[in-house]
Amino acid sequence: MNISYDLSIIIPFINEQENLVNLANELNTFAQKNNSINFEVILINDGSTDESVSVILNAQFPKNTSLICLSQNYGSHAALRAGIIHSKGDKITFLYADLQDPIENIETMYVKQLEGNDIVWANRIRTNNSRTEKWFSELYSGLMKKYVNKKYPPSGFDVVLFNRKVAVELNKNIESNSSIFLQILNMGFRQTFVEYQKGKRTEGKSKWTLSKKIKLFIDSFVAFSFAPIRLVSFIGILFFLTGSLWTAYIVFRSLVFDDLATGWPTLFSILMIGFGITNISLGIIAEYLWRTLDASRKRPVFIIDEVIELKQP
Repeated sequence: MNISYDLSIIIPFINEQENLVNLANELNTFAQKNNSINFEVILINDGSTDESVSVILNAQFPKNTSLICLSQNYGSHAALRAGIIHSKGDKITFLYADLQDPIENIETMYVKQLEGNDIVWANRIRTNNSRTEKWFSELYSGLMKKYVNKKYPPSGFDVVLFNRKVAVELNKNIESNSSIFLQILNMGFRQTFVEYQKGKRTEGKSKWTLSKKIKLFIDSFVAFSFAPIRLVSFIGILFFLTGSLWTAYIVFRSLVFDDLATGWPTLFSILMIGFGITNISLGIIAEYLWRTLDASRKRPVFIIDEVIELKQP
């Protein structure tokens, strides 16, 4: 691939018609302030059903802006991967149409990358999310730091800038049911961090639903950690030891005191707990097996419907 830009800015979106004009204005302002950076903008339509595409075609985005429309909604991580494949920049970064992550991050990360870093992360230092969302974010970050990668920041990240070397490795391994951020973090190239304060969404509704959070939580563990499988083994050993001790106790009481009353409630409780743990364990193992099957099929992670080069202002 012939590199023709200093920077590629990849922006996935779904049903963001309220924010796209403001996004175009912010990008134009960024272009004016950073006219020494030759960059391209890649908009990824991840299955929008509103007027987002129409708004984009009628808005004034910076030069070298293209629109990639996926055939359906594949999720933000798949959309980001589609953008990386079509990017032509020596450096690549992500931006989101709601602009909760300030566009000024790009300039800060760009400078940090020029210092010799392969990957530059933008860490959230404070968010305006609800208490429940903050709790989920802290729980997820804590588990990722403990069981996946010790470098994972306490408050998490949504934004990263990396060079072409990292992009080549990502394109070699386009993983489904995975986290592109954890994949980058685990590559082990030279990395550094900058901090920023995440803003509020001013227009539209967040597409980061509870079901998507749960899927990311499961994908992150199954794709990057053996902790769930180790948990299954630990639970099995724990119940084996508990059962052995309980059996020894029953035999002892029966031989020495002969005062144990038999009854179905005790048996029923043991069966319920035992079968419950067994089903949970089988469910965890099934998650790994399903993802192994899904990877072996080699189905595309995303399908591109069309690529539109926007008219220059």
